[in-house]
Amino acid sequence: VQLQASGGGLVQAGGSLRLSCAASGLAFSRYGMGWFRQAPGKERELVARIRWSGDSTYYADSVRGRFTIARDNAKNTVYLQMNSLKPEDTAVYYCAADRPYGGHYYKPDEYDYWGQGTLVTVSS
Repeated sequence: VQLQASGGGLVQAGGSLRLSCAASGLAFSRYGMGWFRQAPGKERELVARIRWSGDSTYYADSVRGRFTIARDNAKNTVYLQMNSLKPEDTAVYYCAADRPYGGHYYKPDEYDYWGQGTLVTVSS
């Protein structure tokens, strides 16, 4: 299984980025997908997730209304559109796959597969 995250970079506050995570080696449409982030000295936190069926999404309070998670099962890819970025959004962002036909998962240890991370830096 491989999850390849991309799209990170340096952006000014108020700007936008779109992260992508291309999956291979798993039945992508059966897995819920999440985006986590980890800033230096902080724990890894769930930013957004989308259920395997695509009918349910979750956003952390800190990003709700600014970030949007979406999936394209035909391309085995999950996206995170990030708008109105703030310096406190600076972190390494990871995509992760939870469990086949699973429920709602929020903790890192509930996710079975992880991408390598992509760095997002937001300057003030």
